[in-house]
Amino acid sequence: MSAEPADVLVIDRRPDGIAVLTLNDPGRRNAMADDLTAAWKRAVEDLRADPALRCVVVTGAGTAFSSGGELSWLAGTGDVAVPPLRDRMLEFYRTWLAIRGLEVPTIAAVNGHAVGAGLCLALACDLRYAARDAKLLAPFTALGLHPGMAATWLFPEVAGLPLAREMLLAGRVLTGAEAAEHGLVNRALPREDVLEESLAVAARIAAQAPIATRLTKVALANGGHPDMESALRWESLAQPVTMASKDMREGLAAQREKRRPQFSGE
Repeated sequence: MSAEPADVLVIDRRPDGIAVLTLNDPGRRNAMADDLTAAWKRAVEDLRADPALRCVVVTGAGTAFSSGGELSWLAGTGDVAVPPLRDRMLEFYRTWLAIRGLEVPTIAAVNGHAVGAGLCLALACDLRYAARDAKLLAPFTALGLHPGMAATWLFPEVAGLPLAREMLLAGRVLTGAEAAEHGLVNRALPREDVLEESLAVAARIAAQAPIATRLTKVALANGGHPDMESALRWESLAQPVTMASKDMREGLAAQREKRRPQFSGE
């Protein structure tokens, strides 16, 4: 296991191709402060360059997943012009949402409260497993702020406009259990089981054929294809790519021989 300076981000690279990123600043409830943001940027860049990567799990240390953006600097922003503020926020958003650009599946193990930008980070992942008693909320307008971190895209994409409006306009707070009922997370579990279940799902993903998995993630990105014809055109190219792979031959051989396939990503 390796850790970034000051341990604000712990990176666990496992031999099965799973990487676990732990936001590790429990004293600030894993707020997205400058040091954690810089560590996150380096970590995602490193992961993107790793051909052996199969799945990424994101979780938080302590009782929170993430309390979102650090609010202490907001008090002084009234004296700053809009253009530099816009540049700063865009860089912040893009840094944290870079996980969405990884070609491998990503899982948010929401071990505790996920607030504002912290909740957006969880929504940016492909799958989410949350503690039943975790609080999920996006109190932007209660702070006098317009939503950020692609909230106005991510909430409707994941759970639909009715819930997005209720959370972003009316400030509705969901428990992890309620979030599962509304589709905001895939499943709610006892807090002590969240990471274990997330890792179990990651292991199942990592055991699948990497080329097929990456292409499937691309196909489902940003809400999936706009229509069936677009899906057919994509699949008529992507499926032959996998047909030409060694992994497909291995998958067929494993099924025939009634054994577990050993995919190489070739």
